[in-house]
Amino acid sequence: METRILLGVDTEADNQWEPNARKALPVKNVYELPRLQELCDRYGVPPTYLVTHEMAVDGGAKKVLRELAQTGRAEIATHHHPWSTPPLADGHLYPLNLSPEHFREQLKVLTDAVAEVAHEAPVSYRAGRNGFTGWHVSILEEQGYLVDSSVDPFFNEKRKGGPSFAGAPLVPYFLSREDPRRPGESTLLEIPITSALDRKWPRILQTAYADVTRAYPFRRALRLLRITRPIWLRPSYSKTEDMLALARRVLDGEAPTANIIFHSSELLPGGSPYNQTRDDVDRFYRELETLLAFLTQEGARGATFREFREVWVNA
Repeated sequence: METRILLGVDTEADNQWEPNARKALPVKNVYELPRLQELCDRYGVPPTYLVTHEMAVDGGAKKVLRELAQTGRAEIATHHHPWSTPPLADGHLYPLNLSPEHFREQLKVLTDAVAEVAHEAPVSYRAGRNGFTGWHVSILEEQGYLVDSSVDPFFNEKRKGGPSFAGAPLVPYFLSREDPRRPGESTLLEIPITSALDRKWPRILQTAYADVTRAYPFRRALRLLRITRPIWLRPSYSKTEDMLALARRVLDGEAPTANIIFHSSELLPGGSPYNQTRDDVDRFYRELETLLAFLTQEGARGATFREFREVWVNA
């Protein structure tokens, strides 16, 4: 199976790392999306915009997103933030911290709002803060979802009350309804975020690395000792040379997908902790273009999450 390039953009309000921004929910970054779309069009990589409630109900944001969706150049999907989706939850929660009833109610409100953007029901989903867990699967199936892309094999926030996906595959799989790290009998296809250690350690060691509860001090020590570190296909977070090395491994058969991730707010100067100036944003675009150019020159082709599921099922 040829490698597919997936580009999932968490399309959310500006600077959701800051409490005041989480209260105000400004969405200025949505007006930066046409520049991103132009780059994606140039390389034939249709993005999947994973849209939060505040984006879906803002008039200006809805107009921008609808225009992108109507051209068939992008997929409009769902991104769930408990603090901005009615009925609102108190605090900066992971979706897995909600009760099943509260999660189901928020998901219905969010799904209806996102459906209004593109005039079709969304089928792809990502949990805010990667806060995904097994019991979410059945509720997502109930509401018509076919794809999730919340699982990151090297994401571990157990110490904060979040998930760990240690031991999850890097290749796509139909999810278990009990454990999101395991294949199962659901109809929900997991497309994991592409992440790996910078060296090819045995799987048991990779899982052990990812599963340490006090992950940050442990990882920092290994990084400073130059033993190993995780890398992602994520501009402004991973170095360009690291992304290209990981992309090479994907192309060589480590996974059928190069699943790139970032936030829409990273496209706005000052909209995230990562890109504070216009020069930072321009650098971000250069890094992303370098990655897309490398992958497409090596024969990889772009797909939305929905499109990839169709390819995977029919392969």
